[in-house]
Amino acid sequence: MLQRPLNLNILVVCMKASCLALILCFCAGMAAAQSNDATAPPDNWVPQSVAGLRQEASSKTEFSLDHSMLVIASKLDQDNEDLRRVIAGINGVSVHNFHFGRSAGYDPQILSAVKGDYQAAGWKHIADKHDKNGGSGMTDLWVRWQNNTVSNFAILVARANDVALISVSGSISPLDLTHLGGHFGIPKIEGGVLVPNNQPRE
Repeated sequence: MLQRPLNLNILVVCMKASCLALILCFCAGMAAAQSNDATAPPDNWVPQSVAGLRQEASSKTEFSLDHSMLVIASKLDQDNEDLRRVIAGINGVSVHNFHFGRSAGYDPQILSAVKGDYQAAGWKHIADKHDKNGGSGMTDLWVRWQNNTVSNFAILVARANDVALISVSGSISPLDLTHLGGHFGIPKIEGGVLVPNNQPRE
C-alpha cells in the first residue's frame, strides 16, 4: 500500500499553531500569577480596622522588625537555639499594643471589624479562646496560606483594657510560636495558651 507524501506546508502550519498555543498558555499563566501576587496582602499587612483601636487607645506601642533586626535581637539570648532556628524562617514581626482607660475600655465592635477584615482578606481562623469565667478576655489566631504553605500568622489578644495584635510573616509552624512567646512583644505561651502581660496599668 502506497503512502501519500507528507505535505510540508501543512506540517509547518501545525507546528506554528502548536507553538502559538503554548505561548498563549504560558502568558495566561504568568498573568494569572501576577494577578494573584498583586491581590495578596504584603507581609506586614494590618487590617484597616486597627486604626479604630489606635484612635481610641489612651496609650499605644507599635513597631516592626525585619529579618535582619530579628537576627540581631536574638543574639541577646544566645543560649536559645530554638529561637534562632525559628527566626531563620521569619521575614518580619509587627507588634501593636493598645491600652485603654479603665473607665471605658475598647469598643468590641472594632474588634469584630478587625476579625472581619482578616476573614475578608482570606485568612483562616484556627483558634478562638475566651476566658473560662466569662470575662472579657479572648485570644484569636489566624493564618494565611500561600502556595500551599503557611506564610503569615496573626495573634489577637484582648483583655478588659488592653489589646495586642502581633503579625508574623515567614515559613513557620504553629509550634514555632511557642519559641517566639516572650520575645519581641509576643505574649508567652504556656500549655498552648497565650499568656498576656497582666501587670496593672493606669
